[in-house]
Amino acid sequence: MVPVRLTGPRLAIREFHHTPGDIDALYAVFGDPEATRYLPFEPRDREDCADQIEQYLEEAMQGERTVYRLAVTRRADAHDPARAVPIGNAALTLGGHRCADLGYALRPDTWGNGYAGEITGLLCDLAFGPLGVHRLAARVDVENAASVRVLTRAGFRREGRIRHDVHLRGAWRDSFQYSLLADEWPPGGGRSRTGG
Repeated sequence: MVPVRLTGPRLAIREFHHTPGDIDALYAVFGDPEATRYLPFEPRDREDCADQIEQYLEEAMQGERTVYRLAVTRRADAHDPARAVPIGNAALTLGGHRCADLGYALRPDTWGNGYAGEITGLLCDLAFGPLGVHRLAARVDVENAASVRVLTRAGFRREGRIRHDVHLRGAWRDSFQYSLLADEWPPGGGRSRTGG
């Protein structure tokens, strides 16, 4: 399934491009200490972000694609390529037994606009639709109340707490594990359109 293009009411999700604009956009998320506060890695430099995008493109070309790391842009900017730079990223990682993990990250200046909920809905549509996933999981830092609300609103159920799940900045962090099953997600629940 290459290339992926999902369209929601306000956002479009597409493959990353190995361009200065997309590299800078990923760096604006992954290089920002506030944006990475709850992510399972330390802030990255621009060169690391360029390497990440190269890896994303290699993963996209795999015959049996199992990883979808995608750029999130605003639909309003789509008509102007100079403005249609990513504001974040979205990820699905397929595992065995028709299961997948979901994730997302956004630039802090876009927080509070409901974008994470829209991304989650679009990823659920992709996972439960074309990808045929049965169980979608998400882990969230126990202190990340905003992501807990996003997952809960999307219908995810908390399964439990994973103690000392991630070691970052000299401390162990706990995570909540959430899941959503295919029969719990209404078709088109994310109001997405998939295109090539």
